[in-house]
Amino acid sequence: MPPTSTRLVLREMTADDLPDLASMLQDPQAMMAYEGPFTDAEVQAWLDRQLSNYARDGYGLWAVTLGGAMIGQCGITWQNIDGTRCPEIGYHIKRAYWRHGYAVEAAAACRDYAFDTLGMDEVFAQVRDTNIASMNVAIRVGMTIRSRFVKNYRGVGMPHYAFSVRKA
Repeated sequence: MPPTSTRLVLREMTADDLPDLASMLQDPQAMMAYEGPFTDAEVQAWLDRQLSNYARDGYGLWAVTLGGAMIGQCGITWQNIDGTRCPEIGYHIKRAYWRHGYAVEAAAACRDYAFDTLGMDEVFAQVRDTNIASMNVAIRVGMTIRSRFVKNYRGVGMPHYAFSVRKA
């Protein structure tokens, strides 16, 4: 069962969430850290990866809902961060819902879920070095910078910071 927070319910995404997912992943401004918006095929592949993650791991990026409406996604996935396989908290919120604390609230719920339910000792966030808003989310959930590395995505080498927080 995915985590919840004061205002948000996180749940597994389904095929019915494809239009909401596309509205986020195809927003040029929201996807600047990814070198631009996703194609329809990339959005479908993203959703398919989450469905596979749920089946394999029991978690992945979940739909973040507010009053039943999907406003973003947040969850835990396994990522290669600076050459090491790490549990990462990822978050994307629709631009119309930015600056309301939803990413911090969802990420904190996922951090607590990772520690309390999954028994993880440390969780990470990989953030492009130009994405100040995402850095601030990581910091607000207790993460600090552990390293700097280059991630190749869409044929572009992008400097990133690896943030993490350890279970108290």
